[in-house]
Amino acid sequence: MFAMKVPIVICLACVLLAPCAASAQQQFIPPGGSQFNPPLPAPPPPPRIEVPAIPKMDAPPSQPYVRAEPSSSFGERISKCLDEGAAAGLDPAERSTYSRNCANR
Repeated sequence: MFAMKVPIVICLACVLLAPCAASAQQQFIPPGGSQFNPPLPAPPPPPRIEVPAIPKMDAPPSQPYVRAEPSSSFGERISKCLDEGAAAGLDPAERSTYSRNCANR
């Protein structure tokens, strides 16, 4: 009985201790995939998280500077509105009503 156990133990030790070159080359291939597919790209870097600036207690609040557009004269606005009304196909009576309402906006 002891003579039968020795070859089994030796074979088992050879199998367990033998270098497994074939398994190092194998990759996990998902179902439906192919070994010829290119590898997946690296994940993108994590987003940058920046802490917002904390306002100082004694600093005055900053006001955004809005540049005012130069306003056109009433006559220029009427002319522009009359041109728009004519381009829209309004008759002279409708054009005058439209231009008064348009210029006063």
